[in-house]
Amino acid sequence: MLISFKDDAARDGALAGLHDWEVRTGFQSTRVFARFLPRQNAERGAPMLVAGDPAAPLSSVVTEAGVRYGVHFGTGYSSGLFVDQRENRAHLRGIAPKRLLNTFAYTCSFSAAAALAGATTVSVDLSKKSLDRGRENFLLNRLPLDGHRFLADDVLDVLPRLERRGENFDAIILDPPTFSLGNRGRRWNVEEQIGDLLHAAIGVAAPGAWILVSTNCTRLDRASLERAARFALKTARLGGSFFHAPPLPDFPHGEGAQTVWLHLK
Repeated sequence: MLISFKDDAARDGALAGLHDWEVRTGFQSTRVFARFLPRQNAERGAPMLVAGDPAAPLSSVVTEAGVRYGVHFGTGYSSGLFVDQRENRAHLRGIAPKRLLNTFAYTCSFSAAAALAGATTVSVDLSKKSLDRGRENFLLNRLPLDGHRFLADDVLDVLPRLERRGENFDAIILDPPTFSLGNRGRRWNVEEQIGDLLHAAIGVAAPGAWILVSTNCTRLDRASLERAARFALKTARLGGSFFHAPPLPDFPHGEGAQTVWLHLK
């Protein structure tokens, strides 16, 4: 069990709530980790064990809608699976795309979900270690790696190359970080550059493609993402519609990633 908190009071309240829920349901957590949510990325740290056997392995496997994912609590701030994206992963499997482009792919959870629905996938992330964990997620689900590409590269460099080659995709995942440093020290700021990213993604989108636009930036909400997408559509002289995944019962309103699906016409 992983609890995320912004201050000590929130942590203690969540732990008390977890205890009450376990008493009511009869469920017993074997281990509980707590993760502080700082204002600045530089203050991020790995989750800390607050209950359970400290000698137990820090890695495990979880199952979501029949898909297996590896989680690792000792590798850094993120354990490997963002549960606030589970309805979007379910929607992706329902779409059953033939070709998926997963940018800022992290541990490739969207890629594994799409591959199980029959897609060939291209997963792009700057981190080779994250992509290695993505390959592990494929193997956990007995998915062959043949037909799937894992590119340790800057998304902003990869998208133009894919367009020049004439590659296109009927599902594209855009879930960039709020801030980062790319190739050659290039700075990324999602508030300033989400429009450019959308424009580049539309350049490799097949007719009728689905594009997921997602952010954890607290200054961008769903309406902001839709405005950026509408402007990108207008620039590309394309039409489209929007779809929102169902709200999550375990996430308060406004918490978790802000997401919207753009469906090209």
